[in-house]
Amino acid sequence: MPPSFDFDATSALSKGQRSYQEDAVIADFSRGSDVGLAVLADGMGGHAAGDVASKIVVTEVFSELMFQRGDAEVFEQSVTTTLFDAAMGANACLREHVATHPETQGMGATLVATVIINRNLYWISIGDSPLFLFRDGKLRQLNEDHSMAPQIDFMVKSGLLSHEEARCHPDRNTLTSVLFGEDVPRIDCPAEPLELRASDMLIVASDGLQFLTDEEIAAVLKVHRTANSAEIADNLLERLRQLEDPDLDNVSFSVVKLNDARARDATGSAAEGAESMRRVG
Repeated sequence: MPPSFDFDATSALSKGQRSYQEDAVIADFSRGSDVGLAVLADGMGGHAAGDVASKIVVTEVFSELMFQRGDAEVFEQSVTTTLFDAAMGANACLREHVATHPETQGMGATLVATVIINRNLYWISIGDSPLFLFRDGKLRQLNEDHSMAPQIDFMVKSGLLSHEEARCHPDRNTLTSVLFGEDVPRIDCPAEPLELRASDMLIVASDGLQFLTDEEIAAVLKVHRTANSAEIADNLLERLRQLEDPDLDNVSFSVVKLNDARARDATGSAAEGAESMRRVG
């Protein structure tokens, strides 16, 4: 059976206003493949620790997924177990690193890893790095937010806090789950996949992208929905630059556009899957 989608994917990294990069992202969306992968981690622990943590997590998880992806049908039968085991393997690697490098005590990283097999999207996420779906002009976050933000936003709905108080709350970005070599309190890894459609767009991101509101991200995607993934990535980065926010965090994300492979085959279009990297700052 031929692949359901042609993938058009671009990954982007920016230091924002920070002096070092603690995010890491890697993706593989090969032309003609029926499996696509994107893995992202946002490190914590400061210079020479957070960046190491994110690289360990991305490398371990991506390597395991690449190793298992050979037969898509077989891979799909155990993909959620593979995602879970890969995350726990990365967590064990963090534990071993801290044991041999005690100066990195406290290092850790969020994780969001996605696997697309034919029309099905599977994911695992730990922490507050968002996974967005843009469909029919609307943006929604698919994965759980393992930070205090959801509880603080609930306090706004309950009338206990104003929107401005919630936005500036000192505990807003406090994580309630993260990979750091110890027990992981919360893991989002649904057993059932989300069925994707042609013209869907996915964004796998660190929380630095959320210096833009959901409405601002959606506005960029709407205006540039017919552009390729590289142009969309550039426009998101430009919109972040326009904020001129001195506190802008590291930003990393993968933009994945899904096009109907059967439509291409029927029309003989030259459109092909692609994956590229943007690095800014």
